[in-house]
Amino acid sequence: MALEQNSAAHVHVSGDVLEDFVLIFRELVSKYLDIGEDLNVPDDFTQSEMQSGMWWRHLAAGGFAGAVSRTCTAPLDRLKVFLQVQSTKQRISDCLQYMLKEGGVQSLWRGNFINVLKIAPESAIKFAAYEQVKRLIRGNDKRQLSIYERFVAGACAGGVSQTAIYPLEVLKTRLALRKTGQYSSILDAATKIYRREGLRSFYRGYIPNMLGIIPYAGIDLAVYETLKKKYLSHHETEQPSFWLLLACGSASSTLGQVCSYPLALVRTRLQAQAVTIGTQNPADGIAAVEPNMTNVFKRILQTEGPLGLYRGITPNFIKVLPAVSISYVVYEYSSRALGVNMT
Repeated sequence: MALEQNSAAHVHVSGDVLEDFVLIFRELVSKYLDIGEDLNVPDDFTQSEMQSGMWWRHLAAGGFAGAVSRTCTAPLDRLKVFLQVQSTKQRISDCLQYMLKEGGVQSLWRGNFINVLKIAPESAIKFAAYEQVKRLIRGNDKRQLSIYERFVAGACAGGVSQTAIYPLEVLKTRLALRKTGQYSSILDAATKIYRREGLRSFYRGYIPNMLGIIPYAGIDLAVYETLKKKYLSHHETEQPSFWLLLACGSASSTLGQVCSYPLALVRTRLQAQAVTIGTQNPADGIAAVEPNMTNVFKRILQTEGPLGLYRGITPNFIKVLPAVSISYVVYEYSSRALGVNMT
């Protein structure tokens, strides 16, 4: 298996089992474990990979694997978004039937193109920001960053990349929820939203999205650090198997999602709510109050209860296994095609 061969390469580079585990685990989570979420901590590449230029091939292979994975699981992603914006409890089957009846089978992929399109700029900006923040933290030292320093670097990188590509996130949500014939293209959607709602609409839900980075990145790092130490306390010299790494990666990602999901749901609802410029309340003639994060949280808790904050999480969990499997297989083949050294 290529992952095991690559593990041997890392052993040769670092000569330290502890560091090898971190590198292999980080590689699995960051490159293979693509479930359509963009809040994970960026890749840590070895010094030899950075000097040889092999890092960009890993990023390219990972990006292509993510594009294929997201496309294959796009119906589940759209179903999740559709459930998130419902204020009343609806079954998954009812939502699926509605989407099929309203737009046919092809409608299940609405919003997928822009979801794939944003992978490249998001990954590039996040990687560049992550490397820059790590340099600032390390200064002139060549030491490895601690878990807390990696968390800070990862959270900062996520904040920078999400700020840059956030308008694409809003467009993805609007396109996923659009009705047949509402928008003819991404440009048409962007133009109509701008004319009706103004520039601010492209950053609707920005605050809960930024807040969601902290628990997601923090738990992602904390869980794999804990699992790493647990494993090494019983297997000091034995390299972990692919299936163990897959289980650890799935666990960290799942826990990160559970803790950050309420913020993601509020973000989606804010993105989906269109507030037209100059809208007047017919009852008193004053401008309608735009929804904000606090108002949406209160409304959900009052009308739907605490479980309302997790509406749509089921299809999000269902897509994890196929997304991981597809990402892994595609990454293996695309890596070889790009000439990534596996020996």
